[in-house]
Amino acid sequence: MDVENNREEEIREKFKKVYEQLKSELLQDPSFEYCPLSQMWIQQMLDYNVPGGKMNRGLAVVETYGFLKQAKPHELSENDFFLASVLGWCIQWLVACVLVLDDILDDSYTRRGRTCWFRLPKVGMVAINDGILLWNHINRILKNHFRNQPYYVDLLDLFNEVEFQTASGEMIDLITAIEGSKDLSKFNLELQQRISRFKTAYGTFYLPVSRILLPS
Repeated sequence: MDVENNREEEIREKFKKVYEQLKSELLQDPSFEYCPLSQMWIQQMLDYNVPGGKMNRGLAVVETYGFLKQAKPHELSENDFFLASVLGWCIQWLVACVLVLDDILDDSYTRRGRTCWFRLPKVGMVAINDGILLWNHINRILKNHFRNQPYYVDLLDLFNEVEFQTASGEMIDLITAIEGSKDLSKFNLELQQRISRFKTAYGTFYLPVSRILLPS
């Protein structure tokens, strides 16, 4: 049990190192000449929002890829582990984008035991633009690491589809609870299932598995 726990922790730490590399690439993106102030903002925004939580969605990609290769994560080659981790972090970026914007829409105060990003001093509604940046970072990461792969377009299409489904689920959630027009008769099992399916299930369960099937 101790050996297994140690390996899980090693995999988690190795996974986090890939995040640091991706963050560095984005901060040095030649398409936009970040000044020191904007670099500091992006770094703080990413560190606060992207690697938080249990990272189960991202790590699930590595686990799934290992399963398809009939190997445990620690048995994967360095290149296979890295590419699977990049895909996993793309999912974590999507989660961060959704949560940052969802907290604003819901007027929330805390997320994962901490103050919501938009409620931090000097952030406020700048968080809306941060959410858009997080969304666009995904395509830049995919471009940097997969544009020469035959399944690159399929990856983009898959991500765009899940982003659309998630945004649609968020819309259903929001319009059924508009301030001043709450109608409990609207809330039923079918509606709850639709919200769960589109807002959460596609990004949490479908995306980690389907994305790793493309390179395999």
